Amino acid sequence: MAGLPDSMADLQQLFQLGQQMQGRLQQLQTELAGRTIETTAGGGMVRVTADGRGTVHAVVIDPAVFDGHDAEFLGDLVTAAVAEAQRRAADLLQAEMRKVPTPPFAAG
Repeated sequence: MAGLPDSMADLQQLFQLGQQMQGRLQQLQTELAGRTIETTAGGGMVRVTADGRGTVHAVVIDPAVFDGHDAEFLGDLVTAAVAEAQRRAADLLQAEMRKVPTPPFAAG
């Protein structure tokens, strides 16, 4: 029981650190939502616009894609462009997360 005050102080510091990290992660999510990622597939025949969280906001298809191509081809192009946008968003998140300090209790 003699070490209780120190333990409580450590617990309070951990709690405050956790709140700070939670606030930073929420801020990061907001920042990522404001970023734009644009990808293309098929030499630009399909363009996808997404935010930094990977949420797709627009898919633009060049009318030339319908000339001599089937629906499967179009589906493949859309899938490729969306997958690339989501991959870039994940890379962006990882890069930003590396900037967030690691709490001492999580290291090692």
